Amino acid sequence: MSSPNPGQLSSGSLPPITRYITGHNSDGKAIVQSSNPAEWSPFEHNTMAFTVAYTTSSFPADLNNDADLKEHERIASSGQLGLVNPNGTVCRVVDFAPKSRPLMHRTQSLDYGIVLEGEIEMQLDSGERKLLRKGDIAVQRGTMHAWHNPSETQWTRMVFVLQDCKPLVIQGEKLGEDLSQAKTDDIKPSR
Repeated sequence: MSSPNPGQLSSGSLPPITRYITGHNSDGKAIVQSSNPAEWSPFEHNTMAFTVAYTTSSFPADLNNDADLKEHERIASSGQLGLVNPNGTVCRVVDFAPKSRPLMHRTQSLDYGIVLEGEIEMQLDSGERKLLRKGDIAVQRGTMHAWHNPSETQWTRMVFVLQDCKPLVIQGEKLGEDLSQAKTDDIKPSR
């Protein structure tokens, strides 16, 4: 299994990703303001790779004078982005190696997870498991969960849109972010 490299594939079976950011010219017409190949960051001994397509830091986002773009660039270059961006959103693509170890975790966020390529098993801390296929969508609502690619040979790709949320309280207990099973210092807490 090959290690992802900036701007390259995370494996030979998945296509590269290019991010296109739109804006407006001086006449107010829509333009492609920039395009960049994805920059991949490997995790968990190269069994998973992330790339962040975009972030916002407020809701609703302020697009005037490229305020959102400037803030995204500031956060991206700071190296301080956690899984969730407080008061904002994160659009992240994650590639999962075949038979990768599931990492049980919880983010303090409302997440939309969309399977782009392959299959992935969603595991919940209750023991419930669901196999998601290409095109399926998981809506994670602050739950403890893990992702497992059951394939022997094929990588799986998902896109996640994570939105910050108010702290979740279940039976009087505040459930916050939990990355305690992570085996890497590269995954930063969000708060």
